[in-house]
Amino acid sequence: MSALFEPYTLRSLTIPNRVWMPPMCQYSAPPEGPQAGVPQDWHFAHYAARAAGGTGLIIVEATAVSPEGRISPYDLGIWNDTQVEAFRRTTAFLKSQGTVPGIQIGHAGRKASTDRPWKGGAPLGPEEHGWQSVAPSPVAFDERHPVPAELSVEGIREIVGQFADAARRALDAGFEVAEIHGAHGYLIGEFLSPHSNKRTDAYGGSYENRTRFALEVVDAVRAVWPEDKPLFFRISATDWLEEAGWTADDTVRFAAELKEHGIDLLDVSTGGNAAGVRIPVGPGYQVPFAARVKAETELPVAAVGLITEVEQAEKIVANGEADAVLLGRELLRDPSWARRAARDLGGEVHVPEQYHRSV
Repeated sequence: MSALFEPYTLRSLTIPNRVWMPPMCQYSAPPEGPQAGVPQDWHFAHYAARAAGGTGLIIVEATAVSPEGRISPYDLGIWNDTQVEAFRRTTAFLKSQGTVPGIQIGHAGRKASTDRPWKGGAPLGPEEHGWQSVAPSPVAFDERHPVPAELSVEGIREIVGQFADAARRALDAGFEVAEIHGAHGYLIGEFLSPHSNKRTDAYGGSYENRTRFALEVVDAVRAVWPEDKPLFFRISATDWLEEAGWTADDTVRFAAELKEHGIDLLDVSTGGNAAGVRIPVGPGYQVPFAARVKAETELPVAAVGLITEVEQAEKIVANGEADAVLLGRELLRDPSWARRAARDLGGEVHVPEQYHRSV
């Protein structure tokens, strides 16, 4: 049997295959008013197509725990009940197709309040639906970004509570997997890295202090997320800096601690916290980081990063480099990638009744 199409069980949840969709922002929610952060028809059609295509787990894009936590004014949010109600349409459809619905909850930190990528992604001011960003320290991401406001301890505690509230709402919306966004230079990742965290209090300086906020978020979310449902954590395994950054060694150490705090799987990416770094991008370029975590800890991992070919994905899982693969851009290009891969590998995947005559 194909390794890619073996079911995978975490806690009491069984995911039908190892072809998963990672969070990919669509920047398509209304920016203000009662519909701010609410999923629209585009979001439903986007995720529904990949479910009909056989994807085992779909993790909905980075969804903000507060209005100020959005990457852009056009991001999804899960800070109110209007958003919860709108999400139910998508989660119900994904389940009807045999796909597990997941959601990534996050806070953008100093990289918040920016325009949509196809508009240039520049920071936005108040006249353009923008707001003041916050961070561990008053250190701008790059020369284009404004200096963020340094979070007080009270502000940190408030955001920890917002993550817990977001997890409660995610459960109410019908999601089966929650993922905490600790990657790509957003708020949690900013606390983890000495490149962006210059604090001298209990949340900065030593490794133990820099990981404190992340673990407080994990504990708060795990306390409200049901014991029988899995909780993921997405991490950037390295800042790709030669010094004064988060490293692969840190990731391995932290992975073991995350497992102790109730994380069930580490979603391993890289980069995003330091501007202007050189990243050796190529097919599967981030897989070795996932493989190292899997080899050196007991925490399951998912691999991501230019995984495009069926044989490539099969080999990653079959060789034990990762427990699952997350296909980003390839699933944007081909919503039915999983169904095509199953046909090539002799695996089984859900096929909608309406498509039976064409497969």
